[in-house]
Amino acid sequence: MLRSLVLYTALTLGANVASAADLKALATGGMKNLVVYDTPIQLPDVRFTAEDGQEVALSHYRGKVILVNFWATWCVPCREEMPALDALQQELGGDDFEVLTIASGRNPVAKIDRFFAAEGVSDLPKNRDEKQQMARAMGVLGLPVTVVINAQGAEVARLIGGADWAGADARHLIEALVNDG
Repeated sequence: MLRSLVLYTALTLGANVASAADLKALATGGMKNLVVYDTPIQLPDVRFTAEDGQEVALSHYRGKVILVNFWATWCVPCREEMPALDALQQELGGDDFEVLTIASGRNPVAKIDRFFAAEGVSDLPKNRDEKQQMARAMGVLGLPVTVVINAQGAEVARLIGGADWAGADARHLIEALVNDG
């Protein structure tokens, strides 16, 4: 309890707490299944198809913390967590942070549109990785998988399965990374 209070106080004071040890300490509650790496993993400059049909490289987002969520329209846990990802984007999305949703595999645009409408998702991008090239390059074997990437473009953590991304635990973790720059 005392450790959580100290970490929360450090966050609210804008302290630089985004070391691997500190991120591990923040991976509690709703983030308890988050695997935080001792050393960030450099990622290949993979590409995906943006909502407008253009190919976009992951390096386009350097300088910003990104949460890359691999999902599919048929995935039940994805359906459950997508509103929380949308809420996280609404609350923290901006110049320093963004949630990137990547529909992995065969997910026709019309099905993605229906999925987002049914779940009330309004602030997430409808990106696609139809041939799963990005997913394979990033070692994604199942869905959902969420990859946390720091502002330098390296993977710092990964969560396999669904999570409450709108909860305070997720918000504190993202804020720590953003404050680290």
